[in-house]
Amino acid sequence: MFKHQNAPDYTLLVVVLSLIVVGVVMVYSSSYVWADYKYDDMYYYLKRQLLFTGAGVAAMFFIMMIPYGTWKKYAKIILLSCFVLLLLVLIPGVGMTRGGAQSWIGVGAFSIQPSEFMKLGLIIFLSVYLASNQKYITSLRKGFIPSLLLVFTAFGLIMLQPDLGTGVVLVLTCMALIYTAGARLSHFFGLAFLGLVGFLFLIISAPYRIARITAFLNPWQDPLGDGFQIIQSLYAIGPGGLMGLGLGESLQKYFYLPEPQTDFIFAIIGEELGFIGGTFVLVLFALLFWRGIKISLGAPDQFGRFLALGIVSMLTIQVMINISVVIGLIPVTGITLPFLSYGGSSLTLTLCSVGILLNVSRYSSI
Repeated sequence: MFKHQNAPDYTLLVVVLSLIVVGVVMVYSSSYVWADYKYDDMYYYLKRQLLFTGAGVAAMFFIMMIPYGTWKKYAKIILLSCFVLLLLVLIPGVGMTRGGAQSWIGVGAFSIQPSEFMKLGLIIFLSVYLASNQKYITSLRKGFIPSLLLVFTAFGLIMLQPDLGTGVVLVLTCMALIYTAGARLSHFFGLAFLGLVGFLFLIISAPYRIARITAFLNPWQDPLGDGFQIIQSLYAIGPGGLMGLGLGESLQKYFYLPEPQTDFIFAIIGEELGFIGGTFVLVLFALLFWRGIKISLGAPDQFGRFLALGIVSMLTIQVMINISVVIGLIPVTGITLPFLSYGGSSLTLTLCSVGILLNVSRYSSI
């Protein structure tokens, strides 16, 4: 096995822990009004977020000690388990429906989201596949298509829930890995055309997606309906100014911005902490991306490079999509902001992914 460094990348670790602290504070600040109204307990979301955070951080440090080569041995089992979970969630009576998507498995308020597991599972398996078959990736039949079949099978199961946002993150992450492995640009151009046709079909097939597109283009056309979230998000960010209204002083969390502790938590950050607070969060994410890329470039083998790149790509793409939605650049997708948004399986799996990345850093020449 490769000789590892004495310690993981402390810069990455400090960045992640900083994001976690900001997340816990902002989940409480953005949710206590809604929590008090809905559950008669203003600490409801905070207590659960602390539970998820504790479990996730413990898992992160535990996984950080496991040599990343271990995941290579169990890649097929991990991927198969993820596919089984994606199938189980589609079974009536087993899968739980929230927000119009049958995406959860669990009991009562405690549940997991199989699509989150699939993102990490597919990164691990695809990293193994590309590391072993990189010489075939320039071949349409031997390398490119087999990779795509795997990715779009997972995407198709996620779309049956349906969960377009998570599916897009998964596909873009895998495309980044396949491109980095050396796939031909001409193959991607053909895929882009087919993807555009398929994307248009997905939009047309679901009226609510058409409504989201329309609301994105002109939210004021339906300010109390499909354009409501985007308008309220901008109302939150706008008054924040340079310094913000102050921690806890948000007005939009008073039942204007729906579920502000999840997808639109960055809007509350902008309102309460202003441009400076929002910039601080973006700088932390930029540092995470930088350290992740350095870890990937310095990894001692192809599997480690692809694994680190896949994890940092997944996190970066999710951040870019979430913040683009919040500031009105793209339609609403239902994607959470890593480390900051309230959530169980999403936060825990994100921290597990970081644990793997930190372990790669112990072997990486950075």
